Amino acid sequence: MSYLGIDLGTSGLRALLVDETGSPVGAVERHYSVSHPHSGWSEQEPADWIAALEGAMEELRASYSEFNDLRGIGVAGHMHGATLLDASDEVIRPCILWNDTRSHEEAARLDAIDGVQELSGNIVFPGFTAPKLEWVRAHEPENFDRVAKVLLPAAYLNFYLTGDHVADMSDSAGTSWLDTGARDWSGRLLEAGHMRRDQMPRLVEGSERAGDLRGELLERWGLRGPVVVAGGAGDNAAAACGIGTMEEGQGFLSLGTSGVLLAARGGYRPAPETALHTFCHAVPGQWYQMGVMLSATDSLNWLASITGAKPADLTAELGDEVQAPGAVRFLPYLSGERTPHNDAAIRGSFTGLSAGTSRADLTRAVVEGVSFGLRDSYEALKATGAELPSLIAIGGGARSRYWLKLLASVLDVPLDVPKDGEFGAALGAARLGLVAATGRPVTEVMTAPEIGERIEPDPALTGAFDDAYGAFRKAYAGIRAVQ
Repeated sequence: MSYLGIDLGTSGLRALLVDETGSPVGAVERHYSVSHPHSGWSEQEPADWIAALEGAMEELRASYSEFNDLRGIGVAGHMHGATLLDASDEVIRPCILWNDTRSHEEAARLDAIDGVQELSGNIVFPGFTAPKLEWVRAHEPENFDRVAKVLLPAAYLNFYLTGDHVADMSDSAGTSWLDTGARDWSGRLLEAGHMRRDQMPRLVEGSERAGDLRGELLERWGLRGPVVVAGGAGDNAAAACGIGTMEEGQGFLSLGTSGVLLAARGGYRPAPETALHTFCHAVPGQWYQMGVMLSATDSLNWLASITGAKPADLTAELGDEVQAPGAVRFLPYLSGERTPHNDAAIRGSFTGLSAGTSRADLTRAVVEGVSFGLRDSYEALKATGAELPSLIAIGGGARSRYWLKLLASVLDVPLDVPKDGEFGAALGAARLGLVAATGRPVTEVMTAPEIGERIEPDPALTGAFDDAYGAFRKAYAGIRAVQ
């Protein structure tokens, strides 16, 4: 038997096939574009997701005989996107994505309504789904009036796969319509956003059966069936499933385009005042909290673009041995910031430049600035009572040993680096499909990867980085006052 995990990312779709033990069989990828018709807008055509999915299935079928024994599918997707369907289930307009900031005024109005933060467990960020619909109501009333269903990107793929409007708890917690503690749509939150319960998809847990693969797809993909489709998950909850971050005391640090520090929680402990996200996990009875910074490796990519170098070449110049904090300071707010500032207007800066400043000094400042930004999230998590004796480090930035050693000392927590292998959202989605199809216990399937190395904090540097972090916080306050 085989099981399929689909990771619907912002820039592309990854499909991972695993066997009955959860071991990878093979993977394929397809890419698509993002449209930015106006400043701050970010949109995507759902038809491109379907084309990518169909292309990936065709390649998997041709490349791996195990595909013929497919029994379960799980979908992970980028969160918060608003895919609007009319009464005939036709897409009304391009999907408004998670990194679209046009609805900042609508988000502020919703956030100010009494009880919204308490019920949703979160600040209403401009990237969330509810303010997007408020923007459509104000600026595209003819489209708003046609809305019969609002589906998140992963839920839209679930609809394509099953023919049913169904979504999981973890993804739906990022809409500002879900009572995150009760794990159900909130009538009060829906009313605040001028929405109705009948416009929402049916809710299931991510590891539960959402439906079966449609007969048309069974025939097209050459499958005997039945093939169970799981509820799936938002991308970060799926990543947590892929690396076994399921219980209190477990967490991971993702150094990707954005930076994520995520901790699994055994109970519901919202802390909206910290700008942490508090969402349902992809399995019943569990939640997770995470801090998000918008420009992690993206800060390094930006420096690479203006210096004409590759990001890996920049970090290679730093060597492997971490130095004490440098004289140049970088504030990593190239696109605003979420945790802990919830400040869409803040922008980044370099300070401490001199005629002798080198490219390596700038690189060092960037990785230090991003590391301090991630410490903001770590401090916010600790303030909620989260205890994290270690963190698993993943993402493209985790390939830099200098950066990992730096982060271990800045956070003063050991970082565990997995051995080479498959982990992350696609694997987590496949695991959800396996559990939904077989009924196997979550604890048996959602296991941690084999760790190749543990990077310990350097006690000779932690004090210096504590002081530098304090200076970083003061610099943020200063730039906030100016801007």
